[in-house]
Amino acid sequence: MRQSAEWKDLDEPCPKKVRGKQGAFKVMHMIFFDMNGMILRWPVPIGATINAQYYKKVLQDKLRPAIRKKRPGLLKESIMFHHDNAPVHTARAVTDVLAGYKWELLKHPCYSPDLAPWDFHLFPKMKQHLRGQRFETEEDIIQATEVAIKNLDKRSYVTAFKDWLEWIEKCANNGGCYVE
Repeated sequence: MRQSAEWKDLDEPCPKKVRGKQGAFKVMHMIFFDMNGMILRWPVPIGATINAQYYKKVLQDKLRPAIRKKRPGLLKESIMFHHDNAPVHTARAVTDVLAGYKWELLKHPCYSPDLAPWDFHLFPKMKQHLRGQRFETEEDIIQATEVAIKNLDKRSYVTAFKDWLEWIEKCANNGGCYVE
């Protein structure tokens, strides 16, 4: 900013502005967890479109087997499932799959994207671990994210859910309006 306020003669070229290079790779992850920890971290392939069919396939082919493997017996119980109101999550194909599994779908208050449990402690802690690193490949990002997730202890997941429940209660007591 200071550079823009510099004086120069008319025949002098404009001073060059230095800009940080943005990383060439970004990897979106689908993350499913409970109070006991991570169940599934699914890196979405670059170029993939996350639509209802894609999300449904991840629920069927990735999440359900991961629950069966990491939480034996949990599928025999009533699972309470929460995600936000993104169109992908509320699409008929997805809600039909969840209903077929007999998973109780917890309602997410409208206009409250801030009430997602991963926003409270998990993502900030992951970002803290990843901050300042530069990655050369998509695989480097995936591996670093996996390490960041493994560094989260059970307390992080419990705290995320505890804080989420407090925010949901505040939102309900506030007539469903945004809370800070």
